[in-house]
Formats: sequence, structure tokens, C-alpha cells
Amino acid sequence: MRPIACWLAIAVFAVAISLPAISMAGEGPDLDKEISFGVKMAKRGLWSEALFRFKRAAEQRPGDSKVLNNLAVAYEAVGQYDNALLAYKEALKSDQTNRELKRNYSRFIEFYQAFKPADEPVGGDQEAQQEAGDPVDPPSSPSGQ
Repeated sequence: MRPIACWLAIAVFAVAISLPAISMAGEGPDLDKEISFGVKMAKRGLWSEALFRFKRAAEQRPGDSKVLNNLAVAYEAVGQYDNALLAYKEALKSDQTNRELKRNYSRFIEFYQAFKPADEPVGGDQEAQQEAGDPVDPPSSPSGQ
């Protein structure tokens, strides 16, 4: 085998081996960028863009309570309260110890109960509401996590 052909074969082999590692490493930074950009947009009041970014992050990391918390807050901000409720419930399933999540959910349920007509059930079960703790101020902005 010629030296050039040998080096070419080695180079192709090295690239083929490193591609999976590069693509796997790319998921983390891309996800972090989505979340970070979403938080920046939320802080500027650009909630539709923030919602778009948090949806993309949730697709990349389904079940992540921090991402779902941000998603729920963004849904609230754009007036999609039923979707916010679903996102909060999903987040609470994956992490019942996250204090910020529980606080946001509790605040949301307090608002949502007043928002919904009296004859419609809220959709939040009593156990989850009790676990969330006492309601306080309006929902906090998305976390930068």
C-alpha cells in the first residue's frame, strides 16, 4: 500500500470514529444555547421566542424538570394556560423536590382556579397542589439553568 493511501485510510478511519462523539457532544452545547437564549428572550419580554426555545429544549431533553418549568412559565406568559398546566404536571412527575417548580406551580394553580369558570374542573389534582406548598407571588421568570 502506498504511503499516501495508508494515511488517507487512517484519516478516514479517525474521522469515522470521532463523528459519534462529536454529535453527542453537540447536544449539550446546543441545548444550553436554547435554554440560555430562551431565558434572555423571556427577560426582554419576548415570550413567544422564549416559548419556541423552551419547546426545542424540551424536545432535546424530555422530562427535565427545569426545562419543563421554563416551558410552563412561558406558556403562562403567552396565555396558553392549559398547556402550562400540562407542562407543570409533567415537571412535577419528574422532580417533586424542586422548590422553584413547586412554588411556580402553586402560584399558577391559584391563578388558574380563579381564571377558569366555576363549573370547569381545574385539572390539577389536590395531592399535587398540596405538595406544591403555599401559594405566594406571581410566577417567577424562567431559571437560567
